[in-house]
Amino acid sequence: MATLPLHNEDVSEGSEKPRWANPHPRPSRNTMIWRYFVVVSFLVGYYLLLRPVEAPCTSPSCNLKCDTTACSAPDASMDTFTSPESDQSQYENIEQESYEQAPAIQRPLVISTEVAEKKIPLEAHIMSKCPDAKDCLQKLVLPAMEQISDKVDFKLSFIASVSKESSEIECMHGPGECIGDMLILCAANLPFPATTDESLLPQSYPRTPIIRSLGFANCLINGYQYIPDRDYIHECAMEHGIDFDALNRCASQQDDIPGGGGQEKAPLSGAVLLRESALHSSELGVRTSCTVRLDESVWCIRDGGEWKDCVQNGDGANPQALIDRVNQLWEERN
Repeated sequence: MATLPLHNEDVSEGSEKPRWANPHPRPSRNTMIWRYFVVVSFLVGYYLLLRPVEAPCTSPSCNLKCDTTACSAPDASMDTFTSPESDQSQYENIEQESYEQAPAIQRPLVISTEVAEKKIPLEAHIMSKCPDAKDCLQKLVLPAMEQISDKVDFKLSFIASVSKESSEIECMHGPGECIGDMLILCAANLPFPATTDESLLPQSYPRTPIIRSLGFANCLINGYQYIPDRDYIHECAMEHGIDFDALNRCASQQDDIPGGGGQEKAPLSGAVLLRESALHSSELGVRTSCTVRLDESVWCIRDGGEWKDCVQNGDGANPQALIDRVNQLWEERN
């Protein structure tokens, strides 16, 4: 039996090499060319597919040399751009020209189309411990306000006797009614949101939203016999989101003269608010609680448990009649 050749077996020079001496023969020329072509194709495809995307054109100067979507970074040969060593004034001129050429992009013109709404004056003159005030609010004012609160400039005014020679204020149902009047006025005039130092308030500041102040007034007057019980007032204030401490400070403030005491601006004073409100009602000749006035004219009066002098042949006591009239005035003026 012939023996197999060993790997370390000497092979005489010129003899044929065994097959194990070169197990991986050199590939042919065509094979090498094909391999190079595959590698180069892969690299080119990788570069084209995965190269980073250039940022969009946003600068004013760039807008001069490209479209409105994107452009490549400028090179040194472009006349629009200058190097840091070039004249600074030339760069400023170019920037100015870019603003003049693209005003719609760089300096958009915003035109306000908002028109001031002309709200309809609606006012109720009341006394806080008067049963007619309770009926007036709950049977006419509140049902109407649920639908027209955004179209009216609503205000509660109060009826009291005010001395023009002194700071005395006299209310028909006693001192407790004066306190109730002041509390309702204070609630409507408190800053919103609340602040701890009213003396720092500007001359014009946001006040309590009408939905809160009117709700608080209705709560107090609904149990008018409990005014001015502290716990009852506190319950109504908490129910309608009124700051009780600020309310108490306002009603307790005794200065009857705005800015009194040598201060630049005194805190809110319930006495001042009630005095001004009572004088306002007196100047209009309103003496009956409750008198509802729409657009500076008497709309309806609640007195002695009855509706009196209501417009539209008495139909003015109907909330829908008030709603319809407000809507009509609103359409005419807006």
